[in-house]
Amino acid sequence: MTTSAPEPGHAETLAPGLRRILAPNPSPMTHWGTNTYLVGEREVAVIDPGPDHAGHMAEILRAAGAGRISHILVTHAHLDHAPLARPLSRATGAPVLAYGGPRAGRSEVMQRLAAEGLAGGGEGVDAAFAPDETLADGVVVSGEDWTLTAHWTPGHFGNHLCFSWEGAVFTGDLVMGWASSLVSPPDGDLTDFMASCAYLQTLDAEVFHSGHGAPIDAPAERLDWLIGHRRDREAQILDALSHAPRTPSELTAALYSDTPVELHAAAQRNVFAHLVDLTGRGRVGAIPRLSPDATFMLV
Repeated sequence: MTTSAPEPGHAETLAPGLRRILAPNPSPMTHWGTNTYLVGEREVAVIDPGPDHAGHMAEILRAAGAGRISHILVTHAHLDHAPLARPLSRATGAPVLAYGGPRAGRSEVMQRLAAEGLAGGGEGVDAAFAPDETLADGVVVSGEDWTLTAHWTPGHFGNHLCFSWEGAVFTGDLVMGWASSLVSPPDGDLTDFMASCAYLQTLDAEVFHSGHGAPIDAPAERLDWLIGHRRDREAQILDALSHAPRTPSELTAALYSDTPVELHAAAQRNVFAHLVDLTGRGRVGAIPRLSPDATFMLV
């Protein structure tokens, strides 16, 4: 696996018919930056155009060359993946395809938490994002020399899609090689995340191309690690609650004592994601009701 960042603004061939362009938006949340993928030669599908950056769009257009950009596919509506879709569509006439807008695909419990005022965290949401065409789970999209299958894979985000192509899967932010995926309610849902990871295991992919970082050449092992990582954290939470009821803040302080305090807000969102999942599965209860400020106890 590549351990050094590719050059931003340069189209790199990863396989016949597949190129990657790194957007110039590195950060603690985006690693080297957002990976934009170009699939095909005569007709080109652009996967995750990225942030609204004029230089990045110019490179996408340059890399397409004589090929016609015919489809713009967006894995999910975070600010580092979706905003360039509309300017690129205006420049090329290609439609924008996605599962839906930024609230599409949310589970019932996440809809309720959002209605009660819980806001998202992390990369930030492209609130204005709206696709021209929606893609349901299993829909096949084809160009002159390529075929992609859309897979609805919520967890990191409710409207998250992965796309399979010739033994590869473009995994967006659901599976990355450099970090575990952020699951931050109400945009993220750990119950959905675990189900989506289990679903990806059934695709038997040869390689994952994620939204950030290098290709993942051992997809099965990475999925096993991600699922195991979440199960380990769940076990830690249940063990802590076995001693006494606690709030998400108290659990975060206990479980992340070696983590810098400035990162505790993000860690607490992760803990709350686990508590929502455990509540839904009947493992814990919340007093007075499920919320980030509730006190949780074993059932």
